[in-house]
Amino acid sequence: MAEKEKLYKNLPRPKLNRAQISEIYKHLQSLDPAPRTELDYHNPYTLVVAVALSAQSTDVGVNKATKALFKIADTPERMVALGEDVVRDHIKTIGLYRNKAANVIKLSRMLIDEYDSIVPEDRDELIKLPGVGRKTANVVMNEAFGHPTMAVDTHIFRVANRTGMAPGKDPYIVELNLLRVTPEEYALHAHHWLILHGRYTCIARKPKCYNCAIRNICKFTKKTQRPED
Repeated sequence: MAEKEKLYKNLPRPKLNRAQISEIYKHLQSLDPAPRTELDYHNPYTLVVAVALSAQSTDVGVNKATKALFKIADTPERMVALGEDVVRDHIKTIGLYRNKAANVIKLSRMLIDEYDSIVPEDRDELIKLPGVGRKTANVVMNEAFGHPTMAVDTHIFRVANRTGMAPGKDPYIVELNLLRVTPEEYALHAHHWLILHGRYTCIARKPKCYNCAIRNICKFTKKTQRPED
């Protein structure tokens, strides 16, 4: 606990107060009370694979690539039995598919050999799997096991900094800052709400500030006023 408090103490200060941050989450909750990942999966194993494949790829693209794959390989054993070449053929429409296919086979074998084919619930264990980083581990812990984690991708990083709710120069700092300022009652779904807001409203090039209910709270200084701005 002391180590955690020390980490929090040195984080950049938010530009919003607790009431304002709560208001942001209250609004996002009203749009989607119980959000889920937009990746299609059948079980914790296929979720790990899907999230690992989504790096530098869209969820839509990953879903198209895994639709047929997961029908025939929804366990580590079945995936390994397919082999790397077949996996590669299934996912060749997404970015970095060669490396990703290799990692899918490697993580599947590791799950079989070291975890009795059961996806671990612990972050430190998850990130030992090939192709699984901290963000992927956080998604799996939240989506599959119900832990209130904060999986910071480009969308969350952008929203956290633009709004001023959790400034930070790298994803880990933003993650810690968001965990610090997010009220407990919103913690479980917080990262989904922020992802969706960044994906569909607070987009990178031309944010839809003119259609954003939290624009009066947000500290972003270059707000768009209408769609053609």
